[in-house]
Amino acid sequence: MSLRFRLLASIPALLIAGAVHAQAPTVQTDAQAADTATAQPADPADSQDIVVTGVAQGRNRLDTSVSVSSLDADLTTKIPPRNTAEILRNLPGVRVEASGGEGNANISVRGLPVASGGSKFLQLQEDGLPVLEFGDIIFGNADIFIRNDLSLARIESVRGGSASTFASNSPGGIINFISKTGEQEGGSFQLSSGLDYREYRADFAYGGKIDAQTRYELSGFYRLGDGPRDVGYDAMRGGQIKANITREFNGGYVRLYGKYLDDRSIAYLPNPVRVTGSNGNPDYQNIPGFSINEDTLHSRYIRSVLTLDGDNNPVRRNIGDGMHPVVKSVGFEGQYEIADRWTVTERFRYSDISGDFVSPFPAAVGDAQTTANGFAGAGSQLYYASGPLTGQRIANPGTLGGNGLLASVVLFDVDLKSLNNITNDVRVNGTVDLGGGALSIAAGIYNSRQDVKTDWLWTSFFQSVQGNGQSVLVDIRNAAGVSQTAGGTLYSAAFFGNCCRRSYDMRYTTNAPFAQLGFEIGRLNVDGSVRYDFGSAKGNIAGDLPGAVTTRAQDMNGDGVISPAERTVAFLPNNRTGIDYNYSYLSYSAGANYRLSSTLAAFARYSRGGRVNADRLLFGPTIDLQTGGLVNGSKPYDFVKQAEGGLKYSAGRIGLYATVFNARTQETNYLLSQQQFTSRNYEATGVELEGRFRAGPFSLTAAGTYTDAKITRDATDATLNGNRPQRQAAFVYQATPQFDFGAISFGANVIGTTSSYTQPVNQLKMPAYTQVNGFVLVRAADNVSFNVNANNIFNVKGITEAEDAAIPSNQLVRARSINGRTIAASVRFDF
Repeated sequence: MSLRFRLLASIPALLIAGAVHAQAPTVQTDAQAADTATAQPADPADSQDIVVTGVAQGRNRLDTSVSVSSLDADLTTKIPPRNTAEILRNLPGVRVEASGGEGNANISVRGLPVASGGSKFLQLQEDGLPVLEFGDIIFGNADIFIRNDLSLARIESVRGGSASTFASNSPGGIINFISKTGEQEGGSFQLSSGLDYREYRADFAYGGKIDAQTRYELSGFYRLGDGPRDVGYDAMRGGQIKANITREFNGGYVRLYGKYLDDRSIAYLPNPVRVTGSNGNPDYQNIPGFSINEDTLHSRYIRSVLTLDGDNNPVRRNIGDGMHPVVKSVGFEGQYEIADRWTVTERFRYSDISGDFVSPFPAAVGDAQTTANGFAGAGSQLYYASGPLTGQRIANPGTLGGNGLLASVVLFDVDLKSLNNITNDVRVNGTVDLGGGALSIAAGIYNSRQDVKTDWLWTSFFQSVQGNGQSVLVDIRNAAGVSQTAGGTLYSAAFFGNCCRRSYDMRYTTNAPFAQLGFEIGRLNVDGSVRYDFGSAKGNIAGDLPGAVTTRAQDMNGDGVISPAERTVAFLPNNRTGIDYNYSYLSYSAGANYRLSSTLAAFARYSRGGRVNADRLLFGPTIDLQTGGLVNGSKPYDFVKQAEGGLKYSAGRIGLYATVFNARTQETNYLLSQQQFTSRNYEATGVELEGRFRAGPFSLTAAGTYTDAKITRDATDATLNGNRPQRQAAFVYQATPQFDFGAISFGANVIGTTSSYTQPVNQLKMPAYTQVNGFVLVRAADNVSFNVNANNIFNVKGITEAEDAAIPSNQLVRARSINGRTIAASVRFDF
C-alpha cells in the first residue's frame, strides 16, 4: 500500500462524498454504504434519509445541519425526462429553466441570481467530482456534458450549507449524479420511441458480481431523431457508454470507472413570439406558422455555413451539430482503513472534453420588406436562398413564411477545442471518543486543472420565420439587383456590430485545503468547516479587444471577386494577449443540529462561500490587457453569504422539511446577448418546504420554495436598486402523486412557477405557468414492463426567459419556452 499512498500524496484532493457512517463504531465498506443508500428497506423512506453529498461523513438526514434532498432512478424511469434539466426541476429550492434542450439550462438555487446563463453558484457533479470546474463556461455549461440513462442510481442535492467548504466554486449548492456500481445482480434493456415526435432510443445496463469481492456495472444508450421539436433532420444523434469495476478488501475498496459520450442535440435559443396586452399583463401568442413551444428556427434547409476557423482558414460548419459534447474520461476511487474508525479516501478523474456549440440566435425579428430596406436600401429585393424555391424572387415579401417576417440571425458558432479537466481529492476522516461525546475530524486537499480553449466563429444570415423545419435562407439584393449577402449569409456577426470573433486558450488551476470538526453529544450535533481556495489563470486571448481589427475583405467562395458580403469577413488577429493572474479566498461554514425527538430535529447554519469567475472575465474591464493581470482592486471571485435554519420531521412514511434562508450575493458577470458586463449585489430571503407521504398504493412527494429577492446595488445603473432580479419567480413548486398497484402504476409530475420579469428593469413579465406530466406503467410479466408517458400534457407555453425588457412596437419578443406536449412509449426487459 505504500506505493498507493505515495501516489495519493502526489495528487492530493478532498473527497466530496464520504462513506463513513457517523453513528457506527466501525467503518462501512463501499458496498455497505451503497446498500444503505439504494436498497429497498422495510420503510422506503429510510433510503431518502442517508446523506453522502456535501458532508464530511455519511449520516442520517435528521442528524445534519444541511438541507439535502435525493431523487432516485424511479422518477426518471416512470416519467422519462426529455433532458437533464427536467430531472433537476424536481429538487426543492432549485430553479431550473428547462427550455434549452439536452443541455444549456440556467440553474440556480434559493434566489441566487442567474444574470447570464449556466449554473454559476451551483456545482454539478458525477460521482462526487465536478463535471466541469466552472458551471457557466460560455457555451460550455456543465449540464451539456451529462446524460441521464439507466446507469443513474440517484441524484443528491445540497443547498447552501456546507457545500461552500466541501467543493470549490459551489457556494449555492451541489447536485451530485450518483452511478450504479453493480450492487444489484442483473440488467435491463429498454427501447423507447416518441409517439407524436420522432426520436428512437435504446438503453441498456448490466451489473453484478464477478466473485465475492468484485462487482461491475456496464451501461449506455444510443438515440436518433428530430427530438421534441420537428426540424426535418436527425438533430438528436449519439450516445454514451459507462463502465465501472469495484474490488472490495478487508478495510476498504478500490474502483476504476470510465465514460465515453459522443452526442449531438439542439440548443434551443430564444425564438420569436407575439406579445400583446401590457408589460404587466402580457399575452404571449404564437406567430402564424410558428409555435413558441413546438417550433424552432433550426431547419432542414439551413444546415451549414461557410466561415473562417481559428487559424483563419475557410471551413464549413455544420449547424446540425448543435450541442456536441465529446467526453472521454477515466477515474479511480478508493478507501482504506488506516486505523480503527480512521480512513483515507481518494478520488481521481481525468476527462478529455471537446465538441461544438452551434445554434441560431435572432438578433431581431421584423417585417421582411422593412428589414430588407433597412439593410440594403429602399426598393430592396428578396430571393429564396435555400429550400425548394432556391433562386426564385419573393414577389410579395408579406407572404414569406405565411407571416411576412424575417429573422436577422447571429449564428452562435463555437469550436470547443478543449474543456479538459483533471481533478483529485484525498481526505483523512476519523472519529475520537470523548467520554460523553464524539469528535469527528476530516481534513484534505483538492486540486483541479480546467482548460478553456475555444474559438468563436460567428456568422449571420437572414431566414424566414417558419416551423416544422421549413425555414429558409433569404438573399437580400439592392434595388439594382446586386446581392448584398452570400446566399443569405454574412461572414461576421453583422447584427451584433461585427463583434465577437474571439479565441482563448486558458488554463485555470484550483487548490483547496480544507478541514472540518464536528462534535456530537447526546442529541446535539455541532460542526464547523473551512476551505481555502487559491489558484491561477494563465493563457492568452485574441479577437475583438479594444483597438483590434477583426474584419477584412476576403474571397471566401474562390471566384476571384470580392462580393459585398465578402467585404466584411471576420477573422482572428495573429497577435495574442497574455493572461496571468493569481487569486485566493477563504470559505467557512458552521452549523448546529438538535434532535428534539427520534422523529424531529431543528438546525441552523451560517456559511460564506466563494466562486471564481473564469472565461466570463476575459475581454472585460477586470483584466489589464497591458499586463495580463487584474486591474488594481479587482477580484476574480464573488461571494455568497447564507444563513438558514429549519425543522425536519421523519416518521415512517411521512417526511416534512422546512427551511428559512437568507442569501446575500456579490456578483460580476458578462451578459452574452447584450454584450454587457455587470457588477451587482443581491439579497434573497425565503422559505423552502419539502414533504413526502405514503399510504398503501398511494405516494406523494412535493416541494415549494418562496423567495423574496432583490437587487440591492448595481454599480452602473442605480435605477435597478430594489428591483427583482430577472427571471426570479416568487414561488416555484413541484409535486408527484402516484399509485402503485403492483401490475400497474400511474401518476403525474407537476411543475409550476409564478410570474417573473424578463429583465431587471422590471417591466415585461413572463406569466405564471404549470406543467403537468403523466405516466402509465404496466408490468406485463415479471421481467417485462410497458410505459406510456407524456410531458406537458396540456401543451402550455412556459416562458423561461426573454431578451426584450418591454413589448416592442412590432409586438415581437424573442423568448424561450419549455417544450410543448410530447408523448413517448417504451418497453423494458429486466433480466
